[in-house]
Amino acid sequence: MNRADGLPLRAWLAIWRLQQRYHRYSVEGLEHLDGPDAALVVGYHGRPWAWDMCMLMVAMYDRFGYYPHGIVHRGVDQLPGLRWFVDALGCVTGDGEAIAAAVARGEHVITTPGGAHEGCRTFLDNYRVDWGDRVGYLRLALRYDLRIVPVAAAGADETYIGLTEPEAIAARLGLPRDRAWIPWIGIGPLGLFPFSPPFPVRMRQLVGEPIDPRATGRFRPDDRESLLRAHRRVVAAVQGLIDRARGAPSARRRRSA
Repeated sequence: MNRADGLPLRAWLAIWRLQQRYHRYSVEGLEHLDGPDAALVVGYHGRPWAWDMCMLMVAMYDRFGYYPHGIVHRGVDQLPGLRWFVDALGCVTGDGEAIAAAVARGEHVITTPGGAHEGCRTFLDNYRVDWGDRVGYLRLALRYDLRIVPVAAAGADETYIGLTEPEAIAARLGLPRDRAWIPWIGIGPLGLFPFSPPFPVRMRQLVGEPIDPRATGRFRPDDRESLLRAHRRVVAAVQGLIDRARGAPSARRRRSA
């Protein structure tokens, strides 16, 4: 049974059901998550917050009867009130007993490897997957023998118009890396983020076919080359879903690369 329950979950579900209506949200491919075994759902981080991923988690709750376990920023551990809230939702900040227990129950885990780096960029980088060489999610999949299910949505990067590249500004200001998103400036229909709601863009989300990272050949947590080989396959799958959801031909993606 999912550990998330009570008022926090009910309030959270209500908020994101309203957002589903506001964004005319639709999702295709949820059947790829059916079955008794847990999966690691890996998605693009639309800016500035992954609205589509939050709405996907509600859709998964409605389909599977439990709230999936999102991997959130470690910074929430430093804020007791926020820590209590994400605990109530069943979210985790990294690998540990909570994930092990969730996987044992056959409950899905969700992560966005691009994080704030991907979510807080300018509009010039809309819909370009940028996970760098972050392969921690693959080590997690290997540790728990999880299939990887890629997801992405059209509309996610149009919720706000990004104006700054915060990491460069943060470096000049001497901000720590985990706070590099702070100088990000985005504009919504009523002004600056976070004081403005997002633009009411339609969101169409696609859930892709599961990926077995071992299909790329030898795959071990201590073999970085094999991790990067699998990583490139997952990144390509997520980028392909973005292009498909937007109706963008692959040629356009190659020109913008």
